[in-house]
Amino acid sequence: MRPLIITAALCLVAFHLALIFSGLVPNLISRPLHLALALPWIMIAAQQGMLARTSGIILTVLGVGACVWVAVSHNQLSDQYGFLEGSYQLVIAVILLVVVLEAARRAIGVPLPLVALLALLYGLFGQHIPGEFGHSGTPLASFLGTLTIAEGGIWGSLTGVSVNVVAIFVIFGAVLNAGEAGQGFMNIASAAAGRLKGGAAKVSVLSSALFGSISGSASANVASTGAITLPAMTRLGYPKRLAGAVEAVASSGGQIMPPLMGAGAFVMVELTGVPYTSIMAAAVLPAILYFLAVWIGVNAYAAHHDLAGIDEKDRPSGRDVLITSCFFLVPFTVLLIGMFWIKFTPQYSASMAILAGFLLLFFNARGICTLPEALSRIERALLTAARQVSIIAAIIVCASIIIGVLSITGLGVKITSLILSGSGGLLWPSLFLTALACLVLGMEVPTTAAYVICVSVAGPALIQLGLEPLQAHLFVFWFALLSTITPPVCGAVFIAAGMINENWLKVALTAMALGIGLYIIPLAMIANPQLIMLESNPGGAVIAALQTGLGLGLVSYAIIGFRNPATRLLTGSIGLAVIFWRLMLS
Repeated sequence: MRPLIITAALCLVAFHLALIFSGLVPNLISRPLHLALALPWIMIAAQQGMLARTSGIILTVLGVGACVWVAVSHNQLSDQYGFLEGSYQLVIAVILLVVVLEAARRAIGVPLPLVALLALLYGLFGQHIPGEFGHSGTPLASFLGTLTIAEGGIWGSLTGVSVNVVAIFVIFGAVLNAGEAGQGFMNIASAAAGRLKGGAAKVSVLSSALFGSISGSASANVASTGAITLPAMTRLGYPKRLAGAVEAVASSGGQIMPPLMGAGAFVMVELTGVPYTSIMAAAVLPAILYFLAVWIGVNAYAAHHDLAGIDEKDRPSGRDVLITSCFFLVPFTVLLIGMFWIKFTPQYSASMAILAGFLLLFFNARGICTLPEALSRIERALLTAARQVSIIAAIIVCASIIIGVLSITGLGVKITSLILSGSGGLLWPSLFLTALACLVLGMEVPTTAAYVICVSVAGPALIQLGLEPLQAHLFVFWFALLSTITPPVCGAVFIAAGMINENWLKVALTAMALGIGLYIIPLAMIANPQLIMLESNPGGAVIAALQTGLGLGLVSYAIIGFRNPATRLLTGSIGLAVIFWRLMLS
């Protein structure tokens, strides 16, 4: 059984790497095969119990068969223009939709596939809804065909992003994490901040920022760096609520820290048409400000609780820091040289970085690995990559159903009109309505899916009210993250609280105070657009970042550093005025 699992993982990884070097492959071949390779990992490998496994095998066989049929028949299907011909094709379409919905349910739970199912029902029966929110109706063969045999539904551009870009960077992250890059992150963070007051918490902030830049998942970040930092903080006498909150907040920041940004950056490329490097440039200063606010909050807590740094004997030596840092610096250098100097595409550059990371799997801090250790690392990299690529595929393909229905029925335009009318045609009320929608939706679905759905319906309204497309998309993406630390559903907090055995609500309240930047920085991007213009106006962007950082620091310290309510109110008000002074004068 184990050789079969490893072979399946190798096939998935090899397929996605081969796409980068094989030239142009028709979308109706690459995208269905992407889903076909992902289905066994979701439907079978991740399931427990005889019933779940048996039903998973049946659905996998049906789903893989349907995907392969689409790939084999791509020439014929491209001539049908999204119109199903005959009952056989109708059965294929139904199988694909059912399998996609069930795969998403098994991968991430009920909410996202439920929204997709409601969208399908709206597309099928929305013509019977009176008033402006009904639609004129679409023939069944055309509606289902557009979603399943053309490039307007589950094989649309979002799935293309998952196939061609997200999968490659996920493989890159899995290869780095299988080696000693994670230990390198921890060592460099410990050397930089371990000796400071509150050093263990600051190590958590730095290591989570570094690790999050390749993991792109708040949950994975908490589970990995938290396994080291949480015991260290409790051993040094840090309050449990603080230890859990620091890890949850710092780990959530991984999804806004380039280069991965929780796969959101790659989806943003597709939806905005902005190059990946430009999105990274726009995202980096706000991400740094976020971690700066967390650092200031930790510093304030450390002063109140007299939190010690890490003992010198527990900090890594300079030699260890130098050696282990190479395990992430070398692949990152290859990636950056490929993208910024040689001007390769991001996915081609990532492929080169994967090769560098793969070669480093044969080495450890002491020298060359033993063969069993190297093989174990390669196996771990393959299995981790296969699981993570499959989960993201399930999310994105399911979200593509919703995007497809919005496009076919015109519902997206109607919701945009509703937002515009509900806000009176004013920008800031529209922003707050959008932020609320992001928070609610983000409580139920992963960040990337929440971002995709919210920006599809609210993005056009915000752009129509004067925002630049990238500005609107970054705003929505940041607010889709709120649910990672905001009750009642706060995934990163739940994981951290469980690992440290503390009441989750206490951890959540502390996390909201530490993560205040997550609530303020997206608004600062709107009030001062230069904050995200590092590429086109670096001087203005740095000045805007300094101004925002000063105000954010005051707000953060007001919440955590002062006990007197009047002092808190005054300092916080000054901080907000520093951030939003342009808005207040207009």
